[in-house]
Amino acid sequence: MPKKSKSRTIDKEDVLLLLGKGKKGIWRIFFSRTTFIFLMFAIQAVIVFLALYKFSEYLLSFFVVSLLISSLMIVKIVNSPSNPAVKITWISIFALFPALAILFYVYIENDVGFRLVKSNLSDILMKTRKYMPNTHHLHEEVYFKSRHLYNLSSYMEKYGYAPIYENAGMEYFPSGEKFFERLIEELQKAEKFIFIETFIISEGYMWGRILKILKEKAEAGVEVSVLYDGTCAFTNLPYGYPHQLSRLKIKCKMFSPILPFVSSHYNNRDHRKIVIVDGHTAFTGGVNLADEYINMKTVHGHWKDAGLMFRGSAVKSFTLLFLQMWNIGEKNLDYDKFMNTILPPQKMERGYIIPYGDSPLDSELVGEAVYLDIINNAEDYVYIMTPYLILDHEIITALGLASKRGVDVRIIMPHKPDKKTIFMLSRSYYRELMNAGVKIYEYLPGFVHSKVFVSDDMRAVVGTINLDYRSLYLHFECAAYLHDVPVIKDIKRDFNKTFPKSHRMTFTDVKNMNPVGKIVGKILRLMAPLL
Repeated sequence: MPKKSKSRTIDKEDVLLLLGKGKKGIWRIFFSRTTFIFLMFAIQAVIVFLALYKFSEYLLSFFVVSLLISSLMIVKIVNSPSNPAVKITWISIFALFPALAILFYVYIENDVGFRLVKSNLSDILMKTRKYMPNTHHLHEEVYFKSRHLYNLSSYMEKYGYAPIYENAGMEYFPSGEKFFERLIEELQKAEKFIFIETFIISEGYMWGRILKILKEKAEAGVEVSVLYDGTCAFTNLPYGYPHQLSRLKIKCKMFSPILPFVSSHYNNRDHRKIVIVDGHTAFTGGVNLADEYINMKTVHGHWKDAGLMFRGSAVKSFTLLFLQMWNIGEKNLDYDKFMNTILPPQKMERGYIIPYGDSPLDSELVGEAVYLDIINNAEDYVYIMTPYLILDHEIITALGLASKRGVDVRIIMPHKPDKKTIFMLSRSYYRELMNAGVKIYEYLPGFVHSKVFVSDDMRAVVGTINLDYRSLYLHFECAAYLHDVPVIKDIKRDFNKTFPKSHRMTFTDVKNMNPVGKIVGKILRLMAPLL
């Protein structure tokens, strides 16, 4: 792994593989969620102005009709089964945007594109469930070792389609640099297939190194498939990038390409990070394929990230997650070719692993359920790293209750944010949590992007799931739940090394925060589920 320097270069062959230059800058701002919210305010203001100027004689009628429709819709929303914070957001929208709220609500609730994707993926899930291994023998074994793990694994298998596996070896990476170094080693060993699913690909040193290996492997007959989220088309890569990669014999797809404000499932992004090598080795974590994640480029100070590599039969769960997402819109995909691969001899280690995905297309909040299970069952401590802190009532209550019953609850947040408005919103939760005894730290060297939980030297989660509404409710996500595995000590060590580099927030710190930021944060909580 070369060291960072101002004169950083990429090999000539790597440069030739960077097949296009993506659109950046203004597009990132124009298509941001915050911009969309403010655009609604602007449109609402124009409508109100036109109503006052052109239709003043009908203003009373307009007001009465708007009030009636809004009142009926609010009654409907209050009686819906959705999260209370989501209800508050919709009620706020109807109060602020009465002229547009009904159309916006109908569009979201009756989104044809969303329904088509949901139907397609539901069919795929039903047809491919047979590929999940039968682990009932493990359930019997786990029952006598840990009733708590037995109950959680039963839930995960029944509602998350995520079976439990014995630990066949894993490695935790406390930084993107370590993750990248190990990833390169494993990619170079590939003999049969490589699957990559990621949220962000950005041209540079990291992707150049990976792409060079993918090209060489594809030319040698290894099947290489790359899936990335469609938001990259407006921020990092040319729209036709998948076609360009096909010239290198690399299969590539863009999940849900973005169209200006009309993409039918704009909110449901593929936020997963999965790499599969030959069906026996898998990677996940917070690391996207861009230079800032390995600190080859500085954007928000030092970038603190984390990842996990695991081996053995547990990799089948991630292989299937990838194939199910890849299969959307594709016919005759040969699952047997990849799901029935013969694994090399496995040396079992202590503990268990449950790799799992979370989908916005069903009503089961698997990601949040796992987090709540860890918090609610903690006896000694719960340590959390997350880049964002946009919490619903359930998470706030669980964190506060754990702290009040004597659990050492600590959360590490960034000190240098990547999104200032979201940081203001995240900080608006500090006082409420600190009042309950939760300890909040900000990582002074820069930005924390890790999504990691660890508790009681016994349970941990490493994956892609942030503590915000988008990850818990709207995105496709993935993670690995770990129980009594040796690497938990490495995860705890990472926290213990990070705490001294972080500042523990005090009530004085909260009081002295920028007053404008505090006001903006409180206002944004009304729209938190949309941000």
